[in-house]
Amino acid sequence: MPKKFYITTPIYYVNDVPHIGHAYTTIAADVLARYHRLKGEAVFFLTGTDEHGQKVEKAATERGLTPKAHADSMTVNFQRLWEKLEISNDAFIRTTDREHVAVVQELLRKLYDAGEIERRTYEGWYCTPDERFWTGKEIVEGKCPDCGRPVERITEDNYFFLMSKYQDRLIEHISKNPNYIQPESRRNEVLGFLRTQKLGDLCISRPKARLSWGIELPFDRDFVTYVWFDALVNYFSAARYLSPPAGGESGPSEKEKFWWPADHHLVGKDILTTHSVYWSTMLMALGLSLPGNIFAHGWWTLDGKKMSKSLGNVVDPNEVVDTYGADAFRYFVLREVPFGLDGDFSIETFTTRFNTELANDLGNLLSRVITMIEKYFDGKIPQASSDQPSDRQLREIAAAIAPKVEEDLGSLSFTKYIHDVWALVTRANRYVEENAPWKLAKNKDLERLGSVLYNLAEALRRAGLYLAPVMPSTSQKIWDALGLEGRIASCRRQDEQAWGRTAAGTAIEAGAQLFPRIDL
Repeated sequence: MPKKFYITTPIYYVNDVPHIGHAYTTIAADVLARYHRLKGEAVFFLTGTDEHGQKVEKAATERGLTPKAHADSMTVNFQRLWEKLEISNDAFIRTTDREHVAVVQELLRKLYDAGEIERRTYEGWYCTPDERFWTGKEIVEGKCPDCGRPVERITEDNYFFLMSKYQDRLIEHISKNPNYIQPESRRNEVLGFLRTQKLGDLCISRPKARLSWGIELPFDRDFVTYVWFDALVNYFSAARYLSPPAGGESGPSEKEKFWWPADHHLVGKDILTTHSVYWSTMLMALGLSLPGNIFAHGWWTLDGKKMSKSLGNVVDPNEVVDTYGADAFRYFVLREVPFGLDGDFSIETFTTRFNTELANDLGNLLSRVITMIEKYFDGKIPQASSDQPSDRQLREIAAAIAPKVEEDLGSLSFTKYIHDVWALVTRANRYVEENAPWKLAKNKDLERLGSVLYNLAEALRRAGLYLAPVMPSTSQKIWDALGLEGRIASCRRQDEQAWGRTAAGTAIEAGAQLFPRIDL
């Protein structure tokens, strides 16, 4: 049985309009999923939508719809964008799925029966937009510390998950597993919080009298589940009912055993606490394995300013993709900023990278090589029959990529991954200038010319292979132009990364320019 790789994005709240932050997380997860498929591993890539809670109920009422009908209409916004961005998710979970609801109730019952949930009267400050209770120390001038909107004083009975009893165990787990929370700054942030403040218990219910749109508690029909408890369980429930078979005709329990725990939960830094503290302690109480890694990436600004709907400066991925293409957008967001740090989007920076790196470095390289093969060798890839120092240097750079990118993606260093692959593109362009194939053609040195063009074709083939997780369509176009058969997505990296896989005599297929320059 192949090695498994299970990766998740957060499930996105249906009341949101998909923005660059949603796209960023999902593209990063997609790159990892595609890379591990190329390695021949069994991959489960999960994304989806979070569909319960007060905000959904309120929005549905305002539209004259049921909450489910409202969620149905909003979910397609994400599904359409993922299709446009060529996201290769294996499943799309919705928290209104009956199978998910059943798992949430099963786990609630298990915790309740084990004495991990208690009913108490609670008095505290409540933020309706965030659907979250805060203590008096946490609120800021009568407002929610997260969203800045007013909170209200509420006294009511609710059910609490005894999260506080797992504080020391969680500190120990994070301390002993340095990769559990990444990047390191976020890990230190969580540890600092846990070591300096007493962890409280988590209110995991809402009275139906105040909120009816949620998963009913299996032990008290007057309450529904707190939306965050419901949402976090999606990672586990999907492993049971949405995951691919674990070999043969796998039932739910076999699939759950094979896929769980997840290897990576990719999240934005704003929801790190819910994942690193709530989810971790929930799993501990349930006796389930914790995920291998929780990685919290940064936020995007626009021209140096924080994005907000009120300012009207939110980057719409749909518009960027419609104008410049999915691959250019995918490339930019991963190339521009190290994963984990905050990044800034500006059309000027985007255009510069597009024109210099995509249009000039990669697109022009392919165009020149295809044109010369067509002109000097009747459109067939020539034979390599000579070997010079520049040839060996090109091969050495190509050979060095595999171990580098394995290390890069092992640490989710997407920017470095692209940089290491781009070293081959850069060297290939320099190789063109060093060998001046147009001069070789003028001097009738067809033997050396053939070797130079073969090596360039092979370098492009290798570049396409390694860039495929980031730019799937572009990479396939490179292979198609070189006349290579098959789909990169169906290949195995270990079979294709050896130098010399391109067969001499293969007929090329010239196509359109990969990235026509942007002229502002």
